[in-house]
Amino acid sequence: MEASRESHGTPGYPRSVRSPRGEARRAELLAAVAGDLKVNGLADFSLRRAARAAGTTHKVLLYHFDGAEDLLGQAIASLREGRIANAMSAAAAHDTLSERVRAIWPVLMEDATGLRVIDQAIGLAMYDPQRYAHLANDASALYRGPLISLCPSEWSEQRREEVAELILATMRGFLMEWQTSRSAVRIDPALSALVRALEREETADA
Repeated sequence: MEASRESHGTPGYPRSVRSPRGEARRAELLAAVAGDLKVNGLADFSLRRAARAAGTTHKVLLYHFDGAEDLLGQAIASLREGRIANAMSAAAAHDTLSERVRAIWPVLMEDATGLRVIDQAIGLAMYDPQRYAHLANDASALYRGPLISLCPSEWSEQRREEVAELILATMRGFLMEWQTSRSAVRIDPALSALVRALEREETADA
């Protein structure tokens, strides 16, 4: 990956932040780069590769983004946001936390290419935390709020946060198992155990 060699371009996005046209162009570029990542992964990512995918030049990307690492982080975030939106849409059809979590899992698992990119980002954060820890930390921040919102509103803030962290950590383990084995043999019973635990949590105060 070549992001480190091209990550110090002149910050450009603030120059276009007030322009609707600039905002639209930036969103268009980001979508194109995210699409390239989804297909080709993170290996050999660079501004020049991103520019080819977006049909532009690396100088144009530097006008809208603060460098390769900024562009990479925002493209990965956009992929995550799409997965979260789909998962929350599936959860909205259910009334209880346990049912919502069960509904989320197939949505998170079905997008294999997007999941591959996101897992590569987590691996990069583990390999070089000094530079890329934000790729993992940003993921936690993106997921935490939606998961908290799935919890019963009458619960205390602390309780909702604790349960959301439990769901997040467990789902991450499931996704890692799915990526490495492509088998649900161990995941299915573990998911059922998580659902039962959440059912008990929901009825604890009844």
